[in-house]
Amino acid sequence: MPKTSIDPGLARHALNGPTMGTRWSALFFAPPGLDPAPVRKALQAAVGAVDAQMSTWRSDSDLMRLNRMPVGEWASLAPDLARVLALGLAIGRASGGAFDIGQGDAVRAWGFGPDPADPRAIRAALAVPRTPAHERLELDGSRLRKTAPIALDLNGIAKGHGTDRLAEVLLAHGITDALVGIDGEMRALGLRPDGQPWILAVEAPDPERRAPQSVLALQDAAAATSGDYRHWVTVGDRRLSHTMDPARGAPLPAPPASVTVVAPTCAEADAWATALMVAGPQVGADLAARAGLDALYLLRGPDGAIRPLPLGRLFAA
Repeated sequence: MPKTSIDPGLARHALNGPTMGTRWSALFFAPPGLDPAPVRKALQAAVGAVDAQMSTWRSDSDLMRLNRMPVGEWASLAPDLARVLALGLAIGRASGGAFDIGQGDAVRAWGFGPDPADPRAIRAALAVPRTPAHERLELDGSRLRKTAPIALDLNGIAKGHGTDRLAEVLLAHGITDALVGIDGEMRALGLRPDGQPWILAVEAPDPERRAPQSVLALQDAAAATSGDYRHWVTVGDRRLSHTMDPARGAPLPAPPASVTVVAPTCAEADAWATALMVAGPQVGADLAARAGLDALYLLRGPDGAIRPLPLGRLFAA
């Protein structure tokens, strides 16, 4: 018989800490004898390693060292970085280039990296032929080389991977039921102690406040959202979101308000949410169907009203 209430003998643990300019979180229930301090330390170390490998805000990260390497030279990769690059390239191919980890020059030029927007760099990014990363990189297991100039950026997948690393740490500590996340990228392990799925809010695309648009029940799955309402630059009288159009090297001119994707891992959900933002609802629906994804588009009408477009069985239910 399934549980209907939380065992009062279990202690609730809500751990969190800083990472990647935001915070990570982990929620789980455990017997009273569990010492959370080693768990917290391991969680912090895991996301710290992701940041050290994949940050574009740290000049000493593995990714930035890779960006400085010349074309044609092989680089040895840490296992996690190799795994994320392989997944990013695979989703790039599967999405027809809608997800592209080779947008580092454009991201930085438009002011979404550590530096303010630079008009000269923007013009240079717009002038460069925008061939996708999977055509400019060769990945051979734990080695990678550039076959053409490219600046890598993993911001569309690194937080998702970091969330997966949080889940892996908890599993290694014998914690099989939990909810972990980094800045809204979330992964659920198992069930709550009452036998129910973990409940997440799908945020309304409102830059002025944080409020739920709908709710989502997750068990052994991950969810990530990409939207136009949290990070943007203002050019003239236009507000441009941080999601890059890989074909142009510029922010999407008219993106969906948001896309939420559910996938087995958070890295997959994170990358596919960006891909579906870039592709738009019509092409994105085909991509989601081919990849077997559940997704929810939130679209703005001419009057500003939000219209949901559910894809897959989970959001249509």
